[in-house]
Amino acid sequence: MKEMPISEKIMIWGICATIMIYCGAAHGARASVTDLDIEQLMNIEVEKVYGASKFSQDVTDAPSSVSIITNAEIRQYGWRTLADALNSVRGFYISYDTTYQFIGSRGFLQPGDYNTRYLLLVDGHKVNDNIYGVAAAGSDLFLEMDLVERIEVIRGPGSSLYGSNAFFGVINVITRQPGNINGVELSGEAGSFDTYKQTVTYGKSFNNGYELLLSGSRKTSKGQSYYFKEFDSAATNGGRADGCDDEKYGTFFGKTSYKGFTLEGGYISREKTMPAAAYGVEFNNNHTRSTDSRGYVDLKYDRQIGEETHISSRLYYDYMNFEGNYIYNYPPLVTNKDFGTGEWWGASMELSTKLGKKHTLVAGANYENSFRQDLTNYDLNPYALYLRDKSTSHMVAFHAQDQFALRDNLLLNVGARYDYYKSFGGTFHPRIAVIYKPLEKTTLKFLYGEAFRAPLAYELYSNDGGLSSKPAINLDPEHIRTYELILEQYVENYRFSLSGFHYLTRDLITQQLDPRDGLLVFRNLGKVKSQGIEFEVQGRWARAEGRLSYSYQDAVDEETGRPLINSPKHLGKLHLQVPIIGNKLSGGLEVLYMGPRRTFAYTYTGGAVVANMTLLSKEIVKGLEISGSIYNILDKKYADPATQEYRQNTIPQYGRTGRIKFTYRF
Repeated sequence: MKEMPISEKIMIWGICATIMIYCGAAHGARASVTDLDIEQLMNIEVEKVYGASKFSQDVTDAPSSVSIITNAEIRQYGWRTLADALNSVRGFYISYDTTYQFIGSRGFLQPGDYNTRYLLLVDGHKVNDNIYGVAAAGSDLFLEMDLVERIEVIRGPGSSLYGSNAFFGVINVITRQPGNINGVELSGEAGSFDTYKQTVTYGKSFNNGYELLLSGSRKTSKGQSYYFKEFDSAATNGGRADGCDDEKYGTFFGKTSYKGFTLEGGYISREKTMPAAAYGVEFNNNHTRSTDSRGYVDLKYDRQIGEETHISSRLYYDYMNFEGNYIYNYPPLVTNKDFGTGEWWGASMELSTKLGKKHTLVAGANYENSFRQDLTNYDLNPYALYLRDKSTSHMVAFHAQDQFALRDNLLLNVGARYDYYKSFGGTFHPRIAVIYKPLEKTTLKFLYGEAFRAPLAYELYSNDGGLSSKPAINLDPEHIRTYELILEQYVENYRFSLSGFHYLTRDLITQQLDPRDGLLVFRNLGKVKSQGIEFEVQGRWARAEGRLSYSYQDAVDEETGRPLINSPKHLGKLHLQVPIIGNKLSGGLEVLYMGPRRTFAYTYTGGAVVANMTLLSKEIVKGLEISGSIYNILDKKYADPATQEYRQNTIPQYGRTGRIKFTYRF
């Protein structure tokens, strides 16, 4: 193993020294006694979920397989982004191409996809944009993890409630309430590769019912140096990309509520260099970079009518802009500019009510108008225009769902949604679930669902004039059909979950190289079939808690019979958090295993075990929380499969890194 860089040694020793100092300060102090007895501390309660049916219900009653990520877990395991948190969930995995992080689950992570097959919600607001369909999961998301109260991961097709993008699942992020902050939080981070972040948050709930939350953050990072053997020559710096991994961003998030009205908004501007030299750009040139801007304003009104009926309506406006600055050496050097700008507004209304003791009904309608979907691509020096497309689109949808209690221990959940799109017409997608509880703590679910994903403006129109890509022809929506059987069992301080799934997709929109001209193009290509099992056990012992999961997933191309690219058959995850000094100091250990994955070159990456550790110190000094994290403790060398826009077959991932974080509340 190569010598650890000096900066990494300083980071790790700094973490250890900080913890040792605080351990010394707290040595001999008795742990504070809580109001809970041991049996209560060990009890695993049934979580609540909102996003599965658009009303609050036990996860055991939800017509989906659901995982919940809490704020406490985010802090204890040191997860820096939404992608980090999702990577901890059974059946999910993450890839990184040095610019963006991509979500995979149940054996599917489509090359060239920007997480478009997952619907990402923040407090019910759709985050996926109207050009690329991006569900931002990395540092390109406007929401800092400090502001997340909980994350609902709802597996399976959700188009019966949510329409397009809810293909493989819905990720519902719920932000913290202002009253839970009740003052000012100052947060600072220092990490590997000269990475620094500062966050300021204010939250307050006033006596008259008015609530306010405001938060802003800033991050800078110099990044690391990469080595790519495919560029190992004297003309390309020996395959080293130096100073080409820097990143900076600024974010804002705020919400205010009063008497049923909630006004919420967020914004991010992020700039990132691209060290892996995608699209054939000049290698080791730090002027090749992408800039992402994303913002929204959402006004929501909630009203409770009696004890059984709830009405919710919202009006929103969204904006996004992408700018790619690509340097090509033909020669001479040529700068290619790539832009995508979108603006859209929408409105929705929903009603949920109980009809007697048997039925819980949800119904709603929504309209969305994308009045700006602009794509532009041109060269500077000399100027050459390749693409200038200005399009618009709109959609209208209606949905309804009924949860019917056939018996005290037997639920039938039936829902459907109709969507009409200007570009391709109407589409209808149902979902049905039978939920049976033969015993008090035993739940069996049979789920069937269908979903779709509408073609995106980027897929329909994007090209760069024949440099590397060309426009698509006659794209249709994607479709998926899923069957799932789930067993959930609670036994004292343990929770068990076992599920089997089978899905079949058709008309999948895929970016591929056209062998006739070597250009990338989006097409509807055949079918994908996947089946597998997922198992998880969670346990709680006094103040310690852990969970272990294993997933087997067999995803194949129906036409060729070959395994999908970037599709591991095996995933294993272990999470353990334990008290070290009472309630003052605790440790979190995360061990993630990912099996081999096929690449575009029909080779396989090796399997990888990555371990992360976080020590969390709370309230040793009043109001101060300190955490120290070491990621990839064993400095495991591994790589993710690259997409076809790269010369590389695989993209190497980060080795051992570290972070220290301070949060002060007053």
